[in-house]
Amino acid sequence: MKVLTLTTLFPNRLQPISNIFVKNRVTALARHTDLRVVAPVPWAPLDVGEYGVYRRIPSYEVQGSIEVFHPRYLVTPKVGRFLYGYMYYFSLKKFLKDMTQKDRFDILDVHWAYPDGFAGVKLAKELGIPVSLTVRGSDINIYTRYPLRRKLIAYALRKADLVIAVCGDMARKVESLGVSKDKVRVIPNGVDVRRFYPMERVSARDKLGLPQDRKIILSVGRLEPPKRFDLLIRALEEIVCHDSNILLIIVGEGSKRSRLERLSRDLRVSEWVQFVGAKPNEELVYWYNAADVFCLSSDSEGWPNVLFESLACGTPVVASNVGGVSEVIPSDDYGVLINGDERDLWCRGILEALNRDWDRRKLSEYARGNTWDEVGWRVYSEFRSLLQRRVGR
Repeated sequence: MKVLTLTTLFPNRLQPISNIFVKNRVTALARHTDLRVVAPVPWAPLDVGEYGVYRRIPSYEVQGSIEVFHPRYLVTPKVGRFLYGYMYYFSLKKFLKDMTQKDRFDILDVHWAYPDGFAGVKLAKELGIPVSLTVRGSDINIYTRYPLRRKLIAYALRKADLVIAVCGDMARKVESLGVSKDKVRVIPNGVDVRRFYPMERVSARDKLGLPQDRKIILSVGRLEPPKRFDLLIRALEEIVCHDSNILLIIVGEGSKRSRLERLSRDLRVSEWVQFVGAKPNEELVYWYNAADVFCLSSDSEGWPNVLFESLACGTPVVASNVGGVSEVIPSDDYGVLINGDERDLWCRGILEALNRDWDRRKLSEYARGNTWDEVGWRVYSEFRSLLQRRVGR
């Protein structure tokens, strides 16, 4: 089986940990197939902001054993986003046509509903190959709030031969867009058990230079509005009234960092908060193991990888009960779910988690039962079944 993966959600030489979860699935799938990746890079007429970084991404690289191509597609920053699907389509049309003339691929494996999914479906139909579309989170939870993009996303989902959703909640949202239930499959993300595993908390804290005598609350993610780090900082104002021996550590970068730092000062909890910036993926195992509890306060999610990463390290979680979170945390043996964004709810939930005696081995064994190898095999099996159905028509 020859698979061509098409997605903007893929790491590159300059952004090696960006969307690492897509690379993990693709790498696992590549163990069963002959696979190449086309990871288009946005190109803007003006070299401004983040687009300056994109210009330095090479047009071709090899990651492990996988060839990755980075063709450019036109974008117009901050305006006309409903046209990005068409821009993507016209920008890549010749590139993919030339590529598939040299090698005949059996299936186009697209990740992200828009613009990738819309353009990918149109290109696959023209190339005469079946297309699988994987939806992951904001592409369904947020992009469908915009009427024009919603129509284009619904079109892509209905025209795709197979739709893979990372959680049951997302699958139901896909079906609500008029997609036949028969072609929707739920395949969650996995966890890299070679990278995330339990270790002694004392050793992890020594490695990071963290205090041994404080209760550490950890959160990891982009410092952007949907992740709602402000909830944790507001809850901390009340938590320290109950227990002042607390330290909240926030790992990540984003446009809201300065605002969050200002909020911690305004609430007079800055001495209990550390913003440590983004960290390499291989270093996160120490942060998860150093923590007493991990928190995810997002207001929308698909299948949040950070929860399984934390659990694989034996660290319990406190998380917003949104999207597929309740599928990751199916019982209170693994964490505490919060229904709402009220400060007292988060305060009580975090204090409960900090004071409970957790079975770290049970947490780790549960999370480590869902490996990327298993995910790769499930995706391969679905692709094989799709091709067999097409032959049988």
